Amino acid sequence: MAVIVLAAERFRRDRAVRFHGFQGLYLFVAWMIEQQVIAPVIQEGMRPMHNLLQVPLLAASILMMIKAAHREEYSLPLLGELARKSMSED
Repeated sequence: MAVIVLAAERFRRDRAVRFHGFQGLYLFVAWMIEQQVIAPVIQEGMRPMHNLLQVPLLAASILMMIKAAHREEYSLPLLGELARKSMSED
C-alpha cells in the first residue's frame, strides 16, 4: 500500500503522507527481512527469539497506523531517518 501512496500524483505534495508512506515501506522491508532472512536461520529451539522480533514489528505497525490516521508525524528510530532522507531526495 505504501508504494501505491508514494506513486500517486494526489499525494506527491503532501509531506506528512509521503513521510508515513516511506516509513511504512521501510517497516515492511524490516518485516520481510525478519520473515525471509532471520526466521529461517533461527533453529527450532530458538523460536521464542523469532517471536521477540515479531512483537515490536507488529506493535510499530499498529502504532504507525494510528499516528498516520491522526496525521501525527511520529518518527520510528532509524526508519524515520531513512524516511526523511528519502523525502529530501525527491
